[in-house]
Amino acid sequence: MSSNPADRLVDLLDLERIEVNIFRGVSPEESFQRVFGGQVAGQALVAAGRTTENDRPVHSLHAYFLRPGVPGVPIVYQVERVRDGRSFTTRRVTAVQHGKTIFNLTASFHHPEETGFDHQLPPRLDFPAPETLPRVADEVREHLGALPEAMERMARRMPFDIRYADRLRWTREEVERADPRSAVWMRATGPLGDDPLVHTCALTYASDMTLLDAVRIPVEPLWGPRGFDMASLDHAMWFHRPFRADEWFLYDQESPIATGGRGLARGRIYDREGRLLVSVVQEGLFRRH
Repeated sequence: MSSNPADRLVDLLDLERIEVNIFRGVSPEESFQRVFGGQVAGQALVAAGRTTENDRPVHSLHAYFLRPGVPGVPIVYQVERVRDGRSFTTRRVTAVQHGKTIFNLTASFHHPEETGFDHQLPPRLDFPAPETLPRVADEVREHLGALPEAMERMARRMPFDIRYADRLRWTREEVERADPRSAVWMRATGPLGDDPLVHTCALTYASDMTLLDAVRIPVEPLWGPRGFDMASLDHAMWFHRPFRADEWFLYDQESPIATGGRGLARGRIYDREGRLLVSVVQEGLFRRH
């Protein structure tokens, strides 16, 4: 596998077909307790997409994280061809590791149609251009002096350049006055090729990286010690327009509610012209140490 993070992401999404509807994905040995959820979601969507017609891009997915994946152990993706209709194609994917289901995904594919209407709500207020903002790792290094060793390794492997458009908060006092909102600019750290499915699955990977930040912002600084464990429970996405994940996109995130140990986060992904590309909703579990 290449040492370039963007190339490694493309390799990660290039599943091995071991039967007509069965695929196997690598799960790199990392210093994390569980496999990153965005990796499993992206690979599952690749498996679904490899069983559909190329003229029908994915328009939505709904997924549940059922068990934590074990790093370093391959993941098998079993695809059920639920429906092949005239306009829509539906696939259900089960991710299995050690004989147990760790993740379920249902994806729907649709060839775009002309309807005669086209609208969207305007995006939130203008944000600074990504070129004027520091990379998140550099911003954290500047404030903390150095990244902890585990974060330094993670930063070197990160397949996306992430830049916080909203100012990071570093003290409890700042956090207590903060709204549950976050916005980041993101793009792959290198070219991802020209396969639209790769770009869709790469963005699916990225969509799980920062979304639950919005839930945490009113509780504690994002880049300090965590006072609780957190895990993604479910994830839903709607893909509205074509895009490239190796070009800058703005991920605007908010949390309308957190209660009962669960926090809900919503995300809207825009291109630099302010066109809405993707809508995302995720619920996370939060438990105090």
